[in-house]
Amino acid sequence: MHFTLKPIATIHSPFCELVNMPVQPKGAGNVYATIEFEKEYEEGLKDLDGFSHVYLIYHFHKVKEPKLSVVPFNDKTNTPRGVFSTRTPMHPNGLGLSVVELVKVEGNIVTIKGVDILDATPLLDIKPYIENFDKAEGEIRSGWMQSGIDEVREKRSDDRFVHADSR
Repeated sequence: MHFTLKPIATIHSPFCELVNMPVQPKGAGNVYATIEFEKEYEEGLKDLDGFSHVYLIYHFHKVKEPKLSVVPFNDKTNTPRGVFSTRTPMHPNGLGLSVVELVKVEGNIVTIKGVDILDATPLLDIKPYIENFDKAEGEIRSGWMQSGIDEVREKRSDDRFVHADSR
């Protein structure tokens, strides 16, 4: 089966380089960005402003070679991990997922806060975060991830996932 995803918008953030960016939205708490939707999708933004947070599904457009094993930014042991147990951009389909705060919707422009995304990133979809649907309950495990919230907030990217032509 073959299918193609079409970007619906472009994310405009202050991060123009892949190095020294926050590696998770928790590390970008006060970083604002805008999402410029194609005019043909503006009608779909109706009623979105009633939500406090949204999921962004986007394309890691600077990834040239996916990898099945990586050393994640937040791994204190520097152990290679299976890519599907990480949130690195090196996944085979190059999809990113972030939960960000929704600030406002004006026409085809959505302002968001808590952004850890490279400028000019293509947005594939946006969905509302709904606590009654999305909040996990029961025993929560985070696998190999041992970094505390303060460490996650402070962590910045280095050049481990940057190719020479993406710098």
